[in-house]
Amino acid sequence: MKGFVNGYYNLCVWVMKFAYVNLLWVSFTLLGLIVFGFTPATTAMFAVVRKWIMGEKDIAIFKLFWKTYRNEFFKANLLGGLLFILGYILSIELQILRAQDSLVYFIASFGVIAVIILYLIVLMYFFPILVHFNLRTVQYIKWPFIIGIIHPILTVFLIVGVVLINYITFITIPALLFFFGGSVTAYALMWGASQTFAKYEKATI
Repeated sequence: MKGFVNGYYNLCVWVMKFAYVNLLWVSFTLLGLIVFGFTPATTAMFAVVRKWIMGEKDIAIFKLFWKTYRNEFFKANLLGGLLFILGYILSIELQILRAQDSLVYFIASFGVIAVIILYLIVLMYFFPILVHFNLRTVQYIKWPFIIGIIHPILTVFLIVGVVLINYITFITIPALLFFFGGSVTAYALMWGASQTFAKYEKATI
């Protein structure tokens, strides 16, 4: 009985931790007026879950979140801005190609779709790599691409897992996404990406 009570208590503690981190993510995104707050807040959230995955369970969550948000604010916004511009260009190019009547343009649009898929893979590994490695600016785009391509099974597993968890939550208890959507997704992606990091730590120095 004591083991059950301890297990239930630990579960409640972790539920509160995930909810707290998610609340910080939403709050600091709004603090940066969304546009300037999203990437540094997401970076800070990944920094927290990275510590958990590394075995540091009792960290001061707010202190680490705020420190990361403040220190990485400009770098995160710079890289986030570059990724946003790239994504915007790809989406516009796809719309233009699909709007044409020519078969050649229609076929060419599949090439853009392939690039968009690679772009989404980069996004998936971007934040885990941003909080784990100290790299030059361009390398934060390069290494997510490399890891995502070299580990296709892991990449597919993470995509399917994250989409499935969020979809099931959305169609059953959508309110839970507000409290846990960001932090649970961040934990899943950080955990998956961290399985590969040991192989690349020397190469990224």
